[in-house]
Formats: sequence, structure tokens, C-alpha cells
Amino acid sequence: MHEKKIAIKYHAELFASFAVYTVLLVLSIKYGRPMHDGVVRTLVLASPMIGFFMAIWAIARGFRRVDEYLRQLILENIAIAAAITSAVSFTYGFMETAGFPLLSMFNVWMVFGGSWGIISVARKWLGR
Repeated sequence: MHEKKIAIKYHAELFASFAVYTVLLVLSIKYGRPMHDGVVRTLVLASPMIGFFMAIWAIARGFRRVDEYLRQLILENIAIAAAITSAVSFTYGFMETAGFPLLSMFNVWMVFGGSWGIISVARKWLGR
């Protein structure tokens, strides 16, 4: 029962941060892109990071709420995902010198998030 309460709080905080991120992203694209260059435009275009920082806060709070076993499992999954992301981005760096197109830094987050999710599901499915 305790785990369920933790999960409900975590998901509520995380989804609220996603909602803030999404609203700010849409507004920043709609109003920030046509603005003239300057500090205000930069702040408007970076405003979705408020939701991102809220997500970090929600994840940190959720992490503190779980027991030691889950903390260790989560940290192992993150470490493996970080290693995979490092290997992929380092390899692609060499491929760019061979003529492959330059990629946005947003792709690094997709590799990290995707590998973290796949690792988490695979380890749960394998019963580890």
C-alpha cells in the first residue's frame, strides 16, 4: 500500500511537470520564435526548462521515497543508460567526421531516455 501511495504522488508530480513543460513549449514556440533577438527572446525560448526542472525535482522526490533496493536498481539502470549514451554519442562523433549529418543535442536525451526505458523494462522482464 505504501508503494502505491508513493507511485501516485510521483506520477502526479511528474505529469504536472510535463504539463507545465508542454504549455511553456507551445507558448515559447508560438511567441518566442518571431521575437527579435535579445535577452527576452532567449528567456522565452528557454522557459520550457521550468517544467524540465520541475520534473527533476519530482524524480528526486520520488527517488528519496523509495526503499534502498529500488534506489540501487534505479541507479544501476541510469548508469547503464549513461554508458550506452556515451558510447553512441562518441561513436556518432566519429561518424560525423566521415560525413554523417550533424545531429541536434536533443538526440542525446532521446538515446539516454530510450536506453533507460529499455533497460528498465528488460531487467524487470528478466526478473533481476
